[in-house]
Amino acid sequence: MRELTTERLLLRAFTPGDVEAVHAYAGDPEVCRYTDWGPNTPAQSRAFVEEVHAASAVEHPDPLTWAVTAAGEVVGACSVTVTSAEHRRGAMGYVLARAHWGRGYATEAAAAVLRFAHEDLGLQRVEATCRPGNVASQRVLRRIGMQQEGLMRSHLLVRGRREDSLLFAAVDRGPSGQPTP
Repeated sequence: MRELTTERLLLRAFTPGDVEAVHAYAGDPEVCRYTDWGPNTPAQSRAFVEEVHAASAVEHPDPLTWAVTAAGEVVGACSVTVTSAEHRRGAMGYVLARAHWGRGYATEAAAAVLRFAHEDLGLQRVEATCRPGNVASQRVLRRIGMQQEGLMRSHLLVRGRREDSLLFAAVDRGPSGQPTP
């Protein structure tokens, strides 16, 4: 799995040694407030790390899930999934430990993964969703060039409740400014 670098971050494959750092955010109810998973138990965090670590050894894993690291510390995760190879469509997501909110790390990591999705995976359209109450995530998605396309009512069942989602997307316009074929 290819590493991605930004000005301050390294996005790399997860390793078995990342379980404690993953559980620090994945077990935090405030971090999981707007997710459709968690808060995780230690066993769930361990299973996640084992799963994404094993997938990173595959030649073309899908989804591609990176550990987001700052100064060598795992501070979150970012992923992209090819949802339709034929239509060159994908979806991305990210999560960041609460101690690292407000530093621009989510924007930096998400921008790197979006660029990778367009340039390396050849995806023409990349989507992301967030809960309407997650204003910080909406800002991240807008900063990386995604546009809000709509509200998906009753989109997910989250901890026994139906939840709405906002749909954002970025379309690769290529050098001509027109959508790529």
